Amino acid sequence: MRIIEAVTTGYEYQGFWGSFWDIIWWFLWIFFFMAYLFALFAVIADLFRDHKLNGWWKAVWIIFLIFVPFLTLLVYLIARGNGMAKRSAKEASELQSAQDAYIKSVAGAGASPAEEIAKAKGLLDAGTITQAEYDALKAKALS
Repeated sequence: MRIIEAVTTGYEYQGFWGSFWDIIWWFLWIFFFMAYLFALFAVIADLFRDHKLNGWWKAVWIIFLIFVPFLTLLVYLIARGNGMAKRSAKEASELQSAQDAYIKSVAGAGASPAEEIAKAKGLLDAGTITQAEYDALKAKALS
């Protein structure tokens, strides 16, 4: 009997609801940890995105993020949050315009109906398409 008493941890089973709230507690901690990681990586990405900030200041921010992470993250978001949002929006608009330009270049949009009809006429003259296909392309270009 003494061996069993020495092995027990003193933790008493509290039934389903006790373990249920333990699970909720773990999920809450995991949520806050993941939110902290997202904010930390967003701040680090913003540090390297900011071209106005000197390299030494970037190093100081990183050192403080390592040694005093929560306080530094909070101070950074308060002090530089507005600029962080502007830099993020600027990068998003640049990416959107680059994507739009790429899609336009690949899709060939911008060809006028006259150019499309001329291309279709060239294909008809070369014998690549039939008269019915040419008429369908011409109707599509004019619509």
